[in-house]
Amino acid sequence: MATADTIAQKLTAGLNPQEIDVQDVSHKHAGHAGWREGGGTHFEVTIKAAAFAGKSRLQRHRMVNAVLADDLANSIHALEMHLSD
Repeated sequence: MATADTIAQKLTAGLNPQEIDVQDVSHKHAGHAGWREGGGTHFEVTIKAAAFAGKSRLQRHRMVNAVLADDLANSIHALEMHLSD
């Protein structure tokens, strides 16, 4: 299973979003720190979830980081987030 699919599954289970889109954008970072041949290092996520209602930008980011803590510590180098309620 691709890392993007794993990210989407974990975020879906953890946040129950109305909309979610996970893109592997590693190709845009070739040669930069944390990049690996074959991708799977840099991601962009767009999530619309009721769980974010009333939360600050920082709180929303922390919620996503908590769901993906193991992945961020091991395989994901960078995660760009676009989060709304």
